[in-house]
Order: sequence, then structure tokens, then C-alpha cells
Amino acid sequence: MASLKDLRNRIASVKATQKITKAMQMVAAAKLKRAQEAAEAARPYAERMGAVLANIAGAVAGNDAPPLMAGTGKDDTHLLVVCTAERGLCGGFNSQIAKLAREHIRALLGQGKTVKVLCVGKKGYDALRRDYSKHIIDRVDLRDVKKIGFENAHEIARKVIGLFDKGEFDVCTLFYSEFQSVMSQVPTAQQIIPAAVPAGEEAATSSDAVYEYEPEAAAILADLIPRNISVQIFRALLENAAGEMGAKMTAMDSATRNAGEMIDKLSITYNRQRQAQITKELIEIISGAEAL
Repeated sequence: MASLKDLRNRIASVKATQKITKAMQMVAAAKLKRAQEAAEAARPYAERMGAVLANIAGAVAGNDAPPLMAGTGKDDTHLLVVCTAERGLCGGFNSQIAKLAREHIRALLGQGKTVKVLCVGKKGYDALRRDYSKHIIDRVDLRDVKKIGFENAHEIARKVIGLFDKGEFDVCTLFYSEFQSVMSQVPTAQQIIPAAVPAGEEAATSSDAVYEYEPEAAAILADLIPRNISVQIFRALLENAAGEMGAKMTAMDSATRNAGEMIDKLSITYNRQRQAQITKELIEIISGAEAL
């Protein structure tokens, strides 16, 4: 059984940990509002970009479509862009994205496909390199980035498009976690190359209109699709930032409550042991007095 000194030290240690987790929870709550607003503000733009692509793509014949939309015509080599957080202590946020990517990799390998992985974020790299290190071709480090900006997404998009232009892959899929609430972040896989043209309501309702394009629709798409890839990656990074803060806030709240429960249990154990020790000393004193 632990001594009273050991119990006091352990109680003090858990209280110190509780202060840290409480502080981290408050920091995550403060950052969550800004991250959530940024993610929600990016969604309409990304969705509208998809609708514009759908409208213009309808005017382009199959042979005239740019390579980023038409693809290579093959489905042999897949590039997986796995976006996770740079830091942990956010529950199962990173592991859920890595799990979805791992399932996708297993399915592709089972079909005899060649898989290449581009990791954006340290935690995704750490999770995937254990089983699929030979498939990881590069890693993007955002640890020193204080605030995610469009330039970060644009740099990743340039890297992906550069690999496509070199013929390194046929299909590119983006993995991230879509923020829904503090308690819910949904791991998502989105194909970005070849560009998946959405058949949304906006595209359908405007399909009866007649447009004239200057320059040609194919030239517009050739410039618009790379921008769309940057926009979709930027949205994924913003969704991840909001999801990370929401998951961290929930995880630190749970850790704070668990620390409180542990302190209560240790305090009860400490008080009982102290009471037993005092009772034992009193019995020894009384027995010694009676012996005299």
C-alpha cells in the first residue's frame, strides 16, 4: 500500500495535470470559434466553384476537356493526399482519418493498384508509416504555420499537379475530416483529379441557359480546375483545423473530469489511510499508558 507521502505527491501531480488539461480546453474553445467560422465561410465558395465547373464542363466535348478533368484514361496509380493535424491530444480525430485512408489503401492494393501517399500533417504520417512507409512519397509539414492560409493549400496543389503532369499517378483522392459539431467530425474522401464534376441542383437549374465563353470553355477550365484543386485542399485544411479544435476541446474536457474523479478517489484513500494511522497511534498510546 502506498504511503501517505506517496498519496500526497500523486494527488498534487494529478491536480497539476488537471490544470494543464483545463487550460488546453479553454485555449481550444477560444480557437474553435475562429476555426469554425473560417470552415463554414469556405464551404459556399467551394460548392459554388463546383457548380461553375459543372456549367462550363457541360459545354466542353470529351476530347477537348483538359487533362485534369479528363484524366489519363487509366486507373492504375492512385495518389492519396491524407490531411491530418500536426499535434495530438485531440481524441480519435487523427486516427479516424488515418483509418479511412488505411482502408482505402488496402482496397486499392487488393485490386492490384499502385498506391502513393502524400501526408499533410505529422500525425497522419506517423500513423501510416508503420504499415505503408514504402508507399509514402512525400510529407508536408505545417507545424510552423500559425494560421492556415490559401498559400499553404496552393503550394500543396502545385505539388500534386506537378506530380500529375509528370505522369506519377492517374487518380488523386483527398482525405480530411469534415467538421459538423464539437462532438462530431466525419472522415471524408474526395476525388480531386480527375475533377469530379458535381451534378448539383444549381448546375441542373442553370443548364437551360445559353452561355458564350471568351476565351473557349476548354481554356477557362484549364485555368479554373487548378484553382478548384487549391480551393478544395484549402477547404479540407480549414475543416481539419475546426475539427481538431473541437476534438481537442472534447478530449481535454473529458481528461479534466477524469482527473477530478481520480483526485476524489485518491483523497478518500488518503483520508482513510491517515485516519487508520491516527487510530493505530492512539491505540498504541493508550496501550502504553495502561501498561504503566
